[in-house]
Amino acid sequence: MARYETAGDAFQQASANAQMGLSPDKLGEEAPHYLTDPDPSLEQTRLPDSELFAPPLNNFLGLAKNRRSHRRYDTASWLSLTELGYLLTLTQGLREPAEPQNLTRRFVPSAGSRHPFETWLAIQRVEGLEAGIYHYLPAQHALEAWKLGPEALQPAHAATYNQKHVLSSAVTFYWIAEIYRTSWRYGVRAYRYIYLDAGHICQNLYLAAESIDCGVCAIASFDDELTNEVFALDGKERFTAYIASVGRKLPQA
Repeated sequence: MARYETAGDAFQQASANAQMGLSPDKLGEEAPHYLTDPDPSLEQTRLPDSELFAPPLNNFLGLAKNRRSHRRYDTASWLSLTELGYLLTLTQGLREPAEPQNLTRRFVPSAGSRHPFETWLAIQRVEGLEAGIYHYLPAQHALEAWKLGPEALQPAHAATYNQKHVLSSAVTFYWIAEIYRTSWRYGVRAYRYIYLDAGHICQNLYLAAESIDCGVCAIASFDDELTNEVFALDGKERFTAYIASVGRKLPQA
């Protein structure tokens, strides 16, 4: 019996460097836009400047040692808007203004500095924000209110099979890949790179959350079709790659 999956082997072979060919970049195609423009029909909430925030726990070795997945959160505890802005900054915020060549520099590595991810949030308990689905705008360091109300959260939670730590989280992060941002430069090889990029983002979330005494649980098990439906994705050019719940840790957790 083969000790590998046929579909996995096909993916490895199809995305090998030898199969790359000429990417759209090499063919002279115009680079994609790497920062989503705000939707003028949606209400925006500016987030506090994260450079002014000092997390209570700052020892890196201690953060790395204590980092682990948490699946139980204090449902009586809320995140502050400053704390949420801090988590967003360290996962997908801009470190420097956009480059003239249409690149962005952020707090996480990304293949070719392509940064293909958009961050969507299912928010339940963040001070100053109504429960609902929000979209993060890195250039503005702001949130767009996409769908508001507890009912808007139900399909987003269902897309994770209603895992208990999602239902009890203060906020759940959904990282949605815009594949052409990376495939423009790397062709089919981009499908390997985006999942590496997603891992970098989520590890930063773990460490940043640990520094404010919050827990994280990364989620790779989700309903692909339902997430496409929830976030109006086509599943080809735009699709969900990774999810993570965040909440204040219980004392005994």
